[in-house]
Amino acid sequence: MIPEESGVRKVIATEEALALIGFLQAKHGPVMFHQSGGCCDGSSPMCFPLGEFLVGDSDVKMGEIGGAPFYMSRAQYEYWKYTQLIIDVVPGRGGMFSLEGPEGKRFLTRSRVFSEEELQELNLK
Repeated sequence: MIPEESGVRKVIATEEALALIGFLQAKHGPVMFHQSGGCCDGSSPMCFPLGEFLVGDSDVKMGEIGGAPFYMSRAQYEYWKYTQLIIDVVPGRGGMFSLEGPEGKRFLTRSRVFSEEELQELNLK
């Protein structure tokens, strides 16, 4: 179970990522993200038109970046719950199903471990 909302954000985005999200929203309308857990697209954050990727009981909403909801599978969240996800952009081709693929850029997930204080605020300690 994801802890109740606090001032600590579980997912954030760099300025470059926010700019690309804005570009994709202008081009495609509202978007959403799902953190891929592997398979054909590795472990990239995947960007879809809002509602195109069906989320269910096995997914958790981590937060929002650039106004776009960001989800992850519940099982994967159990491994990542002690870290903040930092969504960034690098040159290259994105996941083959992700909206940024044709733009010559791809989203990338970086992370950092929450501090003791943040873990307490998130009720994870």
